[in-house]
Amino acid sequence: MLAHRWKLGLLAGLGIALFLGFTALGVWQVQRRAWKLDLIARVTQRVQAEPVALPPVAGWREADAARFEYQAVHLHGQWLADKTVLTQASTVLGAGYWVLTPLQQADGTQVLVNRGFVPETQRAQWLTPGTAAEAPVDVVGLLRMSEPGGGFLRRNDPAQQRWHSRDVAAIAQSLQLRHAAPFFVDAGIPRLQNGATAELPPTATTWPQPGLTVVRFSNSHLVYALTWFGLALMVAGAAVLVARYERRRRTAAPLASHDQRH
Repeated sequence: MLAHRWKLGLLAGLGIALFLGFTALGVWQVQRRAWKLDLIARVTQRVQAEPVALPPVAGWREADAARFEYQAVHLHGQWLADKTVLTQASTVLGAGYWVLTPLQQADGTQVLVNRGFVPETQRAQWLTPGTAAEAPVDVVGLLRMSEPGGGFLRRNDPAQQRWHSRDVAAIAQSLQLRHAAPFFVDAGIPRLQNGATAELPPTATTWPQPGLTVVRFSNSHLVYALTWFGLALMVAGAAVLVARYERRRRTAAPLASHDQRH
């Protein structure tokens, strides 16, 4: 009898833990869904807005994703082509590299610009730029936040110029850029149709290929939330069935004992 009660207590504890855990995961997914919907609305509004100037230099250190990321911007300057770096990329055009070149502005500051995607076959060409002076250019694109550290299970290696992410601070330090912005700009603005990214051709004829910033995000959090809440209800239902079974067993036990005595 004591062993049976101990097993019931253990089962009840496990059930409570599972119910609370599944419920917490469901609530978390609801919160994630709200965050994702806000992100989608914010990004769509910023991508479709008219490009504006970069944040003032005095406010660069306070520039954060909530206020500025994916904001359409325009800037003017001269490419520092001899300081171009390539970071690994995976896009709708395949695997390859992002071409990041500092843009020297008239005030002496530099902004890293992701000029676009190039395939593996273009790597050597963009790591050995020409020596001719670059003419001033106008750039329109999306302001992006730095990606420190590296990629999944892969760390950036500045000494070997191996970049798995667009880590602005590390790249600026490696290139000895003394007045670099803490963010970068993705050149080109993705085309949107009814709030969705327009289909891109499977091939490109010019390199680098700009305008490949991902601005369409999947949102499956409601499905995940319903799944977790469903599991919590299943645990609660199982608990009700066990409780009913125990009640019937306890009710039947005295009757069986009475019959045995007579």
